[in-house]
Amino acid sequence: MPEVLNSVIISKARKPLKTRFPGFIIHSARSALLKKSWLPILLAFVLPVILVYGWWGGFNSVRIEQGERGPYTYAYLAHTGSYATLPDTQYQVLQALRAQGITPGESINVLFDDPRHVPLKQLHANTGYTVRSGDIIRAPLQRGEIPRRAVLLARVKAAERFAPSKTYQALYDYLKAQHRDITMPTVELYATPTEIYRVGEFTVEMQQ
Repeated sequence: MPEVLNSVIISKARKPLKTRFPGFIIHSARSALLKKSWLPILLAFVLPVILVYGWWGGFNSVRIEQGERGPYTYAYLAHTGSYATLPDTQYQVLQALRAQGITPGESINVLFDDPRHVPLKQLHANTGYTVRSGDIIRAPLQRGEIPRRAVLLARVKAAERFAPSKTYQALYDYLKAQHRDITMPTVELYATPTEIYRVGEFTVEMQQ
């Protein structure tokens, strides 16, 4: 009889498991619910970021080759300071060209200083747009000429503000394997497509 009584007592003690751990049960239900909600979150936030990154050319590879480029005639303004603000100076060139009735070609930057070795405030560059050789350039713009020459080319199809870092990194890695380094000046050109849904081609030219 005592054994039966003990069995009953133990059985009764083990029965109300759910009421002893209500927090555990609720937590498990919430965890299952959260796991089910991850997919919509990924689709809503992560996937668009990946798509935009791909559209910007983030997955495009940089092509490096040797060749001859030029000559170029370009209208420009001198720029001093961080290369990150080159687009601001370049926009001033665009406005001046439109005011003078000149159709701009590809955007162009001629970088004279290496930002790895020169303080940001002391960096110098010419920034502007290629123009036809017969165009009359008036102040405040200046006229630049780049002759045809042998260069090392690095190019990628990517968004204009995203392409430079990607291209220079690839160029650096390519030269480092040959125990060489990037030498200035470099010439940057960006061919803007006519379709707004496409990205252009960014090219860096380093004279051989």
